[in-house]
Amino acid sequence: MGLNLEGKKAVVAEVNEQVSNAQAIIIAEYRGLEVGQMTELRAKAREAGVYLHVLKNTLARRAIAGTPFEGLSDQLVGPLIYGISEDPVAPAKVLKTFAKDNDKLVVKAGAMPNFIMDEAGVNALATMPSREELLAKLLGTMQAPVAKFVQTLNEVPSKFVRALAAVRDQKEAA
Repeated sequence: MGLNLEGKKAVVAEVNEQVSNAQAIIIAEYRGLEVGQMTELRAKAREAGVYLHVLKNTLARRAIAGTPFEGLSDQLVGPLIYGISEDPVAPAKVLKTFAKDNDKLVVKAGAMPNFIMDEAGVNALATMPSREELLAKLLGTMQAPVAKFVQTLNEVPSKFVRALAAVRDQKEAA
């Protein structure tokens, strides 16, 4: 079912809005995937906060025209699914994880603002920890010196109490 001109303009506007807020776009060829597999991929993408869309390449070129992702236009060949997200790692992780189990999904390329990635770049991006994991590690690193300081401060009265208890026990034994 083809879209009329107004429908195409609406789709381009919707995708352009997603691209304007995006930190990464990952494209993958989905030739041969069944409907059930696509539904499963869409559900996983939704859970990860990734906007997943199958789109005609000419409409995709129009949607990314004039954005920092414009360099991706050369890669738009074949039946592609577009993963767009504000988290740069999320679309790469979702598509690479799904591609491991489904060999018919092939990650082709990706882009971050003003930076085009090939498949190896997308693989590297997919192996990076997510934003939440990085924030947790940062918090743990920042919290460690404070916790050690509190532990050291607490050790002084504890040592004193143990010394008093030892003196008391010694006097009682004598």
